Amino acid sequence: MHELSLMEGLLELIEESARTEGFTQVRKVILRIGQLSGVEAEAMAFCFETASDGTLAQGAELEIIEVAGAGWCETCQLTVPMETRFDPCPHCGKVQLPVTAGTDMRLDSLDVV
Repeated sequence: MHELSLMEGLLELIEESARTEGFTQVRKVILRIGQLSGVEAEAMAFCFETASDGTLAQGAELEIIEVAGAGWCETCQLTVPMETRFDPCPHCGKVQLPVTAGTDMRLDSLDVV
């Protein structure tokens, strides 16, 4: 489960931010996860519960915002929705569309004290 290592890395990032920014507790973590990122939102939520024990984020709320996948169809000159990286254009059927959204995971914001 690579989500556990991703969550551990995220919590390390939060701890580092606490040292530089001077906060002592995290009340809420907002995380954006792209539909095409290969990261399971439910697994990340489960890992947060476990991995945050003993950290500044222990007991914090985790909000996950799922970002839809999208690609660019050069034929139609349109951005089109994609549920997988291999989806064809829904308008013309062209395949191998360049992906333009939904591939990353990022920390959106923290509510801290």
